[in-house]
Amino acid sequence: MSVLSSRTGRDRQRYDNNFRLVSGCIPYRLIKDVETEEDTSADFVNKLEVLMVSSPNRHDLVFPKGGWEDDETVLEAASREAMEEAGVKGILREVSLGVWEFRSKSSSLEDECFGGCKGYMFALEVTEELEDWPERENRERKWLNVKEALELCRYEWMQRALEEFLRVMEEEGKLRTEEGTVQDSPKLEECQIDPWYAIWTPNARRQKDTKEKSTNHTHFNA
Repeated sequence: MSVLSSRTGRDRQRYDNNFRLVSGCIPYRLIKDVETEEDTSADFVNKLEVLMVSSPNRHDLVFPKGGWEDDETVLEAASREAMEEAGVKGILREVSLGVWEFRSKSSSLEDECFGGCKGYMFALEVTEELEDWPERENRERKWLNVKEALELCRYEWMQRALEEFLRVMEEEGKLRTEEGTVQDSPKLEECQIDPWYAIWTPNARRQKDTKEKSTNHTHFNA
């Protein structure tokens, strides 16, 4: 099967008030333990693993992210980056984990002139791992628990995104515990994202309250 190539260049790059717009995600999975009968909040979080990838020609780890282009939504951009950089597809939560402004140490002169980057991050529940993907030759992928990921994550702003992800998942774990037996979730709806990349679910909105839609204005040097 042929593999799509990664998008290159910045002809279609989006900007906002001189910030280059970036979209990315934290791919995750829940490790099932057949011996565990009760699913407490702590148990739920401890079963989480997140997927990180190495940077090209480096061994440090990051989450998939890249430029948000003008022919796609921010959700489509996050899904595309997950497929291109990490070779995964899944269910993308519609509500973002936050928005972070940062300057990358490896940024181009163009980024410096425009004022840095503004990154939108989402949570992606992985449902499929591809054996071959566009950036396989340049990246290694690795599943880690959240504590390991926090220690190894290259960018400070991504660490903050991971902390927010953990908070959201802890709340979800508590909700599951309070409900006792988890009822079947409403049927997931697919949006018009190219199925090659992923699907996202509007129903995920109920997992987060209104305050989580606020923008993070913390500045970081990535």
